[in-house]
Amino acid sequence: MSVTVLDRPRREARNAASQVTGAAAIHIKGLEKSFGSNRVLRGIDLDIPAGQFVAVIGKSGCGKSTLLRILMGLEEPTGGHLHFEAVDGDDTQPNTRIVFQEPRLLPWLSVAANVAVGLGEGVPHDLLRKETVSVLSEVQLSEKAGEWPSSLSGGQKQRVALARALVSRPGILALDEPLGALDALTRISMQELLNSVWRELGFTAVLVTHDVGEAVHLADRVVVLDEGRIVLDLAIPYPHPRPYGNPALAELEGQLLAAILGEARG
Repeated sequence: MSVTVLDRPRREARNAASQVTGAAAIHIKGLEKSFGSNRVLRGIDLDIPAGQFVAVIGKSGCGKSTLLRILMGLEEPTGGHLHFEAVDGDDTQPNTRIVFQEPRLLPWLSVAANVAVGLGEGVPHDLLRKETVSVLSEVQLSEKAGEWPSSLSGGQKQRVALARALVSRPGILALDEPLGALDALTRISMQELLNSVWRELGFTAVLVTHDVGEAVHLADRVVVLDEGRIVLDLAIPYPHPRPYGNPALAELEGQLLAAILGEARG
């Protein structure tokens, strides 16, 4: 399997950040999921190193979101094996969080209080405030801490949702079409923000998206699913951040589209 090529300083910085956040590797072998007679996942084999950013793409109904929900413990697999490994090589149960397409904010709570929900109950007030302030700064929403969700734009609401997921410093962050409802310019801005936060914090990221350009722009690897099977696992061998309009990335997008449409298999 090919891997992303990073220069040594970037690779060392990524590894250091991954150790701090408790990023975990993901190991999947022969994963199966059926709903009645509908076999959604068919023998998925996938290894994701700690701190890597992987995008999963494919047609609607190919099993992308089901795979993500199994990773997050929201669905039980029908068969196969899934385990997580810490940076030191030991098995672990990592802190996992997920961001959905809809922000799912609580309208009766302020922005800061919505973010604090991500820390759970029993956290001392001083620590709660410190972590909330810190993560709102990371997503560039410090000035919105005391406002209500109803006053925010769509992009700002999604940043709050991202902050809520990040405040507990997850080792694995799952993203289920989190930018799909945004307009084009806001989506690009959010892609840049997500890439920046991931590079800084070093968590393992798994993104489900229909947007091939988004996958190539953000991910170290892009996995194409078709009818519950992996038909392509493509490394994106370019350092982050990546400029838009790079013809080399456009060529990779073409390979991925061919795989999605079935052209890669003839």
